[in-house]
Amino acid sequence: MTVTIFVPRDAAALALGAEKVAKAIAHEIEARGLDAKVVRNGSRGMLWLEPLVEVRTEHGRIAYGPVKAGDVKGLFDAGLLTGGDHPLCLGLTKEIPFLRQQTRLTFSRCGVTDPLSLEDYRHYQGLKGLEKAIVMTPAEIVKEVTDSGLRGRGGAGFPTGIKWKTVMDAAGPQKYIVCNADEGDSATFADRMIMEGDPFVLIEGMTIAGIATGATRGYIYTRSEYPHAIATMSQAIEIARAAGILGPSVMGSAHAFDMEVRSGAGAYVCGEETSLLNSLEGKRGIVRAKPPLPALQGFLGRPTVVNNVISLASVPVIMDRGAAFYRDFGMGRSRGTIPIQIAGNVKYGGLYETAFGLSLGEIVDHIGGGTASGRPVKAVQVGGPLGAYFPRALFDTPFDYEAFAAKDGLIGHAGITVFDDTADMLKQARFAMEFCAIESCGKCTPCRIGSTRGVETADKIRQGIEPEKNKALLADLCNTMKFGSLCALGGFTPYPVMSAMTHFPEDFEPAPMVEAAE
Repeated sequence: MTVTIFVPRDAAALALGAEKVAKAIAHEIEARGLDAKVVRNGSRGMLWLEPLVEVRTEHGRIAYGPVKAGDVKGLFDAGLLTGGDHPLCLGLTKEIPFLRQQTRLTFSRCGVTDPLSLEDYRHYQGLKGLEKAIVMTPAEIVKEVTDSGLRGRGGAGFPTGIKWKTVMDAAGPQKYIVCNADEGDSATFADRMIMEGDPFVLIEGMTIAGIATGATRGYIYTRSEYPHAIATMSQAIEIARAAGILGPSVMGSAHAFDMEVRSGAGAYVCGEETSLLNSLEGKRGIVRAKPPLPALQGFLGRPTVVNNVISLASVPVIMDRGAAFYRDFGMGRSRGTIPIQIAGNVKYGGLYETAFGLSLGEIVDHIGGGTASGRPVKAVQVGGPLGAYFPRALFDTPFDYEAFAAKDGLIGHAGITVFDDTADMLKQARFAMEFCAIESCGKCTPCRIGSTRGVETADKIRQGIEPEKNKALLADLCNTMKFGSLCALGGFTPYPVMSAMTHFPEDFEPAPMVEAAE
């Protein structure tokens, strides 16, 4: 019986040498004349263990990691094909605590299957949701998604079902599904992991969205910085089209739906839906005024659903297992699961899918293991470069859209960046303003000018120039940007700045003067 060895081809694993490991394993198999094959899977999301090599045994999949090419010979000598003991052996993959404690719904296949094998996808419950959707009415599908409580996982948290119903009810000769895969937030990689590790789930989710709203065309808009995701998604679309999942008759039904991948040039503002649509149309990526809403006048002026990768990839499990099943996870108005991406100065960085409701402290201290440096945690930024900095005093905040908003924070795309006690929060506040100034599309004055003045003001505080006056000015700039900007780039930049000033005021004090020796 042929033994299967899994080596990830996820970008994170590749960055850590997975390609060399895969070649070394293939060489050992050939040199030793073994009956084994290598399958390139996605990542399980335990990034500190990458490259994570797994072998399928009669007892289950056994994990080894992190594996270097130089370790491979020794692994084979130790009996890799039968799950033999070795210093890098981690035991059964599913029993690794970081993985065992998760609730994997959206990411249930990620790292498990061959990303480009439809046979694998079907074996692990793929296409079940689409099979149910094609015999339902659009209104029934929209109701199921609405009843599930699914909200936009890209950051806005807007109810997905309401957006779909708006497009379903809109009149128009052509409607579109646009997947926002322009994952530009720091510490976020969930979209990329899905596209590289389980692309068919995104195809399935977009197709269901098309059937529900009457859209027959879909686009995945992603970053040119994601070459592996673009290649995998493009191949998966071709495979799905050849299998009749996409095309004029979706799985033999009367529904038509097809899609393609488009890549942008990497402008952060193109993560905002109207800027994305402009870029998709070949125009400069600048924010559009709303109304009209994209749901009514979106891509090429037609009714358009714009959803994040994780929102769309969560739809198949909702359609397969039912709205009540999905809604049973979570708390308050935050239902289902959320893929939390843990990064920065942290011991166990990676993707952790769980139901809403864990406290920030549990995520950072228990799941993330505290800092990689071993120093105390000073601050955690949740929600990317526009997210607020939370001190340890707020670590009891549950991971929930409304709970974070109540503490002047935001969940965003659920990226968490951990900082130890050496972090300079005035420097971080300045970085937020500088980031906004660089990435601003320039359309509105509060964002374009406010961020530039913000950098200058932070520098004056650092230099000890009228510190109290300039701190008040920085706060005033934040207020103007928050309420006067056209989109979330200028509107949310105040979150990291104001949270840094509020929770870490000592970092905004002038540096003490050192008297010169006489």
